[in-house]
Amino acid sequence: MAIQSRSLRTAALALALSAVVVGCAPPLGPDRYYRGEALRAQSIELGVIEGVRPVGLEGPTSGAGAVSGAALGGWAGSGIGGGSGNAAAIVGGVILGSLIGNAVERDAARRPGVELTVRLDTGRMIAVVQDDYGDPFRPGDRIRVLSDGYRTRVAR
Repeated sequence: MAIQSRSLRTAALALALSAVVVGCAPPLGPDRYYRGEALRAQSIELGVIEGVRPVGLEGPTSGAGAVSGAALGGWAGSGIGGGSGNAAAIVGGVILGSLIGNAVERDAARRPGVELTVRLDTGRMIAVVQDDYGDPFRPGDRIRVLSDGYRTRVAR
């Protein structure tokens, strides 16, 4: 029984660590592209920044936080009480652990973003939301809007 409990603890720890590592993935900067964007033509439009507004970007959740939290909560609950009290503690630990694990994963995936309102040289107005790379845009800045029909980004 001790070997099985140790294996469960090791698996739960591995799941928790993988959720933390996935949540720490850095965003791409304006000079970085995903491999799938390479060798794709992009249209470029020129324009001027009209407005800048900070926003929050929510990342996707994989469910790994909820699963690892449930495993850790169940393991923690298994050490409480005996008999039917033990079963209730395990179930409570699984539920509470999954809620906490999901919240941790969700918070780890949040990043700062920026909404840029752009007046294109054609006169058309657009808004682009992207990661805040720390490169401050200000109203009046001359910029390029790059788009491959799927992703659009603003760069200097």
